[in-house]
Amino acid sequence: MKNFNLWMIGYVFLIAISAFAQQSTKNGLSKIESDSLLIAYSKTTNIVFPFAIKSVDKGSQDILVQKAKGLENILQIKAAQRGFFQTNLTVVTADGKLYSFVLNYDEQSPQLNLTLNKSKPKEQEIYFSEENINDQDVEQYSKLAYYDKKKVYGERESKYDIAFALNGIFIRDDVMYYRINVTNTSKINYDIDQLRFYIRDTKKVKRTASQEIEITPLYVLNNEPKIEGEAENTFVFALPKFTIPEKKYLAIQLMEKNGGRHLELHVNNTKLVKVTVLPKL
Repeated sequence: MKNFNLWMIGYVFLIAISAFAQQSTKNGLSKIESDSLLIAYSKTTNIVFPFAIKSVDKGSQDILVQKAKGLENILQIKAAQRGFFQTNLTVVTADGKLYSFVLNYDEQSPQLNLTLNKSKPKEQEIYFSEENINDQDVEQYSKLAYYDKKKVYGERESKYDIAFALNGIFIRDDVMYYRINVTNTSKINYDIDQLRFYIRDTKKVKRTASQEIEITPLYVLNNEPKIEGEAENTFVFALPKFTIPEKKYLAIQLMEKNGGRHLELHVNNTKLVKVTVLPKL
């Protein structure tokens, strides 16, 4: 009799689980599993998705993400902060699928390459950007933007004896050219860890994940890794043409390698529409 009662309890328990699962499916609720991923500060992790990446959302500023240059389905990830607290990453691809990752820090044994399950043929593992851009033209227009006399004003930050300024925005066809000057008036060399472009939300609700999209340059003129003490450098970044959506802004972030002299510029659409058209080659 005792065994019969135990059997009945187990049977009822299984029915209850089945009913809950059916009700969840009926209500359109389903659980999306998260994959665990180990990343490092000094190494880059590459994730190959089966379709082009459309959206990336990271849960913390302690990680860096970008699409591989010229490729639509490879995401590159590394830590911006050594020993960061556990965070997450969400990616949406062109087929409408959502991927969720829990990120942990591991400098010694990070996962360097990860290929996700593919529904496309194996030979289509890499997908190039659709933009038909002539690399030689982009380089020549970058030089035109470098020497052009027209300037934009007001987009400047100066601290730690480092001046960081956006002084020119240009366009030709489907490429925009951002002219950026970095001046180091200190006697200490400034080693650049990153100089990147992000589209971010103007307002961020407290304790929510940051919403940002990184824009990967097509080409960089004068791409120097270091600004010597009491010296300066002017970069020209060629970026795919874009405008800034309402309630968002363009963040241009300059970070020092193994240092704390970090600066950031914020650009909105009112500044962007004053773009200068470069003459045709």
